Amino acid sequence: MGSVVILGVFVADTAYRADRPPKMGETILGNSFALGPGGKGSNQAVAAARAGAETHFISRLGRDAFADMALAIWKDAGVHPAVTQHDDQYTGAAYIFIEEATGNNAIIICPGVAATISPADIDARADLIGNASVFVTQLEQPLDAAEHALEIARTGGARTILNPAPAAHIPASMLRLCDYVTPNESEAESITGVKVATVEDAKTAARAFHDRGVANALITLGEKGVLFSDGTRIEHVPAISAGPVVETTGAGDAFNGGFAAALANGMAPLEAVRFGNATAGISVTRPGTAPSMPDLAEITSLLR
Repeated sequence: MGSVVILGVFVADTAYRADRPPKMGETILGNSFALGPGGKGSNQAVAAARAGAETHFISRLGRDAFADMALAIWKDAGVHPAVTQHDDQYTGAAYIFIEEATGNNAIIICPGVAATISPADIDARADLIGNASVFVTQLEQPLDAAEHALEIARTGGARTILNPAPAAHIPASMLRLCDYVTPNESEAESITGVKVATVEDAKTAARAFHDRGVANALITLGEKGVLFSDGTRIEHVPAISAGPVVETTGAGDAFNGGFAAALANGMAPLEAVRFGNATAGISVTRPGTAPSMPDLAEITSLLR
């Protein structure tokens, strides 16, 4: 078993289902509400642990009810927390609107104390990061901390994955530290300037990532699957359906966590992409984000 180390943010998801979003100044009645664990990094850690990898999660929490929720979901999933807790700031939260008819979503994130993660926090976990098989981060915590962690991971020999979400300007120095970059269509467009509406568009965006120093570009295309490019070969890996779609909110996190777990446990990159697709394919058949992540037995059964 390989080890996956993930730097990121936990937030409590407050999910509202309604027929449509409200207009500015308008109040509408929703259809349902749910409170649960979320945050891209935390979701990916839960996905990786349930998919069979030894998984460690680096972050900051407050000391409040949402922090208790984080520690409980990590314990249940088998995630090893490498976190500090702080009395003077709050644990993050997210507003998630879900369109009832389609399952599509719109999200606002307030990272709370995790927004103060610093390079000093990374130095405190340097041994953990440097000894990882696979290191993963996103853009919900400060960029300087993420880049410093990628440097340590690369120096230690870990394979590095950047999930560039939410979309932001990423310096070329940071992209060059990434063995794998895993944007969705809108994130790929934001970073490369290439509008991604088709598989052919994704190929163009992948080449733009290679021009910026990225070794492998994985552009996630929702129900179309994933476009994988290592600079020499380009493969379109179709999505894997596990049933009717209930909610797409955690699909990208499921893919990233499953993909990281598969790499850490010795799968070749394309095989790991298919494993990630199966992880995401199961997750969208269930409501919620972290609670929707499947276990290893479910993933391998679908792949058969």
